[in-house]
Amino acid sequence: MIAPLAASAAPYAALVMDARTGEVLYSKNADTRLHPASLTKMMTLYIAFTAIERGEISLDSMVTVSANAASQPPSRLGLRTGQKIALRYLIRAAAIKSANDAAAAIGDAISGDEAHFAARMNQTAKALGMRNTTFRNANGLTREGHLSTARDMTLLGRRLFYDFPQYYNIFSRRTADAGMAKVSNTNRRFLDAYEGADGIKTGYTVPAGFNLTASAQRGNKRIIATMFGGTSTAQRNAKVAELLDLGFARAPGRVQEQRPEPPQLLAQADIEEPSAPSGTSAKTIRVSGAPNRSPRPAPRPGVVSHDADAIALALAAAVTATPTPPPAPDVVAQAETEVAAAVETMAEVVAVAAPATASSPRPQPAPRPQAAPQTGFVQASAPQPETLELAAIPDAFDESLSEGDAVPNEPVFAQSTEPQPETLAMTKKATAPETMVLAALTPPAPAPQKQRQVVARASSSGGRNWGISLGKYASQYAAERALLQTALMESDTLGDALRKVATRKTGYEANFVGMTHERAELACARLIARSGDCTVIGP
Repeated sequence: MIAPLAASAAPYAALVMDARTGEVLYSKNADTRLHPASLTKMMTLYIAFTAIERGEISLDSMVTVSANAASQPPSRLGLRTGQKIALRYLIRAAAIKSANDAAAAIGDAISGDEAHFAARMNQTAKALGMRNTTFRNANGLTREGHLSTARDMTLLGRRLFYDFPQYYNIFSRRTADAGMAKVSNTNRRFLDAYEGADGIKTGYTVPAGFNLTASAQRGNKRIIATMFGGTSTAQRNAKVAELLDLGFARAPGRVQEQRPEPPQLLAQADIEEPSAPSGTSAKTIRVSGAPNRSPRPAPRPGVVSHDADAIALALAAAVTATPTPPPAPDVVAQAETEVAAAVETMAEVVAVAAPATASSPRPQPAPRPQAAPQTGFVQASAPQPETLELAAIPDAFDESLSEGDAVPNEPVFAQSTEPQPETLAMTKKATAPETMVLAALTPPAPAPQKQRQVVARASSSGGRNWGISLGKYASQYAAERALLQTALMESDTLGDALRKVATRKTGYEANFVGMTHERAELACARLIARSGDCTVIGP
């Protein structure tokens, strides 16, 4: 059992990656083995998509719900033992609602039981290069030894995007029909708040905290970021927004896309048998391979009318090509009705949608690189001021109520590391200033009608009345963004300095205040050395 402090402050870890090349742009505790919670379902869905591609199962396969799946705790779709439900609905429930019973039902349908599916998950993780991950179940509920890392989950998110583009946009759906009920996305607040976000998966358990693997695209850049150990939905979303902002700022505009190589995956029959309990015997049975070929399912366009028109034209051409007398008007009307019904039926067959572009959902390769790749940025170990203030954001929607191991008496297993300083600071109770504005979550907006000052957090300068100015900006949003990026880069030097946007007649001035004279001069010297603008301001 872990101490109460560790239970309330799960270790923090994060990694930011350029999805186009796999280059790491930022990392913090990225290889520390932690509880992944429902990020596990990304692997469950990856295997489900693989099985569909290889002909082991289909979207229309009727799955008989096992007792194991029906007994899973919330979040649930509400499956019952012996119930039959199409695989497509289970995929939607697991990806969008993060339903634990749906994920377990997928694993049992593909591999027979939880132990065999976990073995396949681990074999797949190994093939994908996830070196520090071990799975014990399909949904991520707390289990001893069920651990992963921020790096491995980011790699898995990148694989979902590149290996299964025809299914990827399921992660950006706000709602979906899961057969038994309409389900809502646990990640909808982040998807709605962050420009360009299109996935991927949230996770919450008591030992894990609030986790998220997120992906966003802006222009020709795509960034994937993973965070472990958040203290609430709002705090986690704000922090991941900062990580993605950092990634977009550091990623080069033009790079040669480097798609991951296709993995060498085994069929279920080739997976090693799970270890048998002591005192029992077990043997491994192998079957020679999977089906030789399985055609990729046709992408479902965002607007069904495109396919409908093509089908209607093809059927009409086939009818007119037949050398028969012209049919009577009643026969023509009946044929048109049958064609429309056939089109509607065919449009409903495909349930997991592909991106709206009819040509290819994958990003187009960028031109050859114009500059050398940038080196990865490693965060300083000291707590960041912006991390401290994020804990003060009120959380109107607690994801723990809709996802995770909310069972009160479930045992909690110890983490492999002590809680990080950032995580401990996040647990402190605080009240957010009414004027706080998160640059990462605030879209560009026209200048305000009334002149005002925005202070990032309440002052605690203790008499320190020096500061630095980063210069004037055309908009308040641009000034806030410059302050946030500078705070991330120079957290050690800036220390407890306060971010402040001052409204001037000539623009919006980005300042750090509440510093000693010596600290202000040091911070300016470091920023100028980075080719930045900086001026010391005094009392």
